Amino acid sequence: MIVKDKIAVGSLLKNDEGWTFIETLIVISIVLILTSTVGFMAFRYVGKARAVAARSQIENLSMALDTYYLDNKSYPSEEQGLASLWEKPILEPVPKKWDGPYLQKKLMKDPWGNEYEYTVPGPHGLPYSIRSFGSDGNPGGEGTAKDITSWEN
Repeated sequence: MIVKDKIAVGSLLKNDEGWTFIETLIVISIVLILTSTVGFMAFRYVGKARAVAARSQIENLSMALDTYYLDNKSYPSEEQGLASLWEKPILEPVPKKWDGPYLQKKLMKDPWGNEYEYTVPGPHGLPYSIRSFGSDGNPGGEGTAKDITSWEN
């Protein structure tokens, strides 16, 4: 004779049917509030990250310009510009000992999509200057619109 264990059936309560519509809306609202708070906090740091990227790119361009100088005994003219770090200049004075490219990639724009300003000579007796005009693309500004330069920290 085979004996089977008896399992109690019907132990579930009738009111245990799941979440109500209101409870679901409350949970969705809480998730949206938390997500938007984190999103706004992250967005605040995007501007800072772009400024750090611009500083890093300016430092890379400065190192490339210094290497260019070691090869050619002069920096590129303003007319030749930063493009001469990637391609041999065809404008006078054409460097005879150009040994580039001096950059790993083709010349980039700043993190806001603007061209870097390159001037020769630079301020404070420096041989050159490189400047990003920040998020607004205009000289001066504060916050994310502040200029980032090769001669300031």
